[in-house]
Amino acid sequence: MKNILVLGGTGFVGRHVCEKLQRADGCVTVPTRRAANASAVQHLPRLTVIEADVHDEAQLARLLPGHDAVINLVAILHGSEAAFERTHVALPATLARACAATGVRRVVHVSALGVGLDAPSRYQRSKARGEQVLRQAGLDLTVLRPSVIFGAGDRFLNLFARLQAVFPVLPLAGAGVRFQPVWVEDVARAVVACALGTGPARHSVGQTYECAGPDVFTLADLVRLAGRLGSHQRPIVPLPMALGRLQALMMELAPGEPLMSRDNLDAMRVDNVATGQLPGLADLGIRPSSVVAVAPTYLGGGNGRSRLLTLRRG
Repeated sequence: MKNILVLGGTGFVGRHVCEKLQRADGCVTVPTRRAANASAVQHLPRLTVIEADVHDEAQLARLLPGHDAVINLVAILHGSEAAFERTHVALPATLARACAATGVRRVVHVSALGVGLDAPSRYQRSKARGEQVLRQAGLDLTVLRPSVIFGAGDRFLNLFARLQAVFPVLPLAGAGVRFQPVWVEDVARAVVACALGTGPARHSVGQTYECAGPDVFTLADLVRLAGRLGSHQRPIVPLPMALGRLQALMMELAPGEPLMSRDNLDAMRVDNVATGQLPGLADLGIRPSSVVAVAPTYLGGGNGRSRLLTLRRG
């Protein structure tokens, strides 16, 4: 039985990772700033929730002893340059130093497809720098790079389904950008296999895996799928990127977390698909599920306007 520390265990992917670790008889520790944030996982057996700030090196170093591996799932999709730097670069650097101080060497780090030091978006560039920091630390590191992740509770297909339940047409920038969406369950299986070293993942140290689904879709294809399954398929009006950035700016100025940001659009200047130059889910013994097969199980009816408001509050 292995003891696993999961950073970001209260998030969308983290909840699935924690559940699968528990089913594999792992003992899981989930740090969070507020215990209330862990309500979705704190009922799981062999899982301990600890109130802690993982950005604080001293607190993180106190958490590490006794653990066989660390999984880092902490990420943000929106924010300033400083926010991306703190979350995607400074935290991995803090983790690397804490690991060196405590002797914990095994780290599984979830990054993203399309990362690069010269990538078009701040998100992608900061993710690349975070990978670089961890590699330079000499850890027993595995990096997973998922495409856009879908599943019950996602903020991707659900978002487009809810928008189409509210608006008669959907203006869409980047309509032709290609994605290779991957199911959250498949990503969680990959993360857990690498952390526990089971099956083909026993050889995962030092590897970078591209986690992508079996099919490639344009953004417009995925929006139409979400609308159809949500029973409110609307006409799509493709927007030039300049108009899309103006639309995103207005969303950034609205209260709460934006539905779309200019940095999101910058990321869509390149396709979000596997390069095929790195190992993938099949190399971990995972046969990825298609969004066409899975999405109908969680996209459906409901009052669109109230669901959109719930999304904005969340």
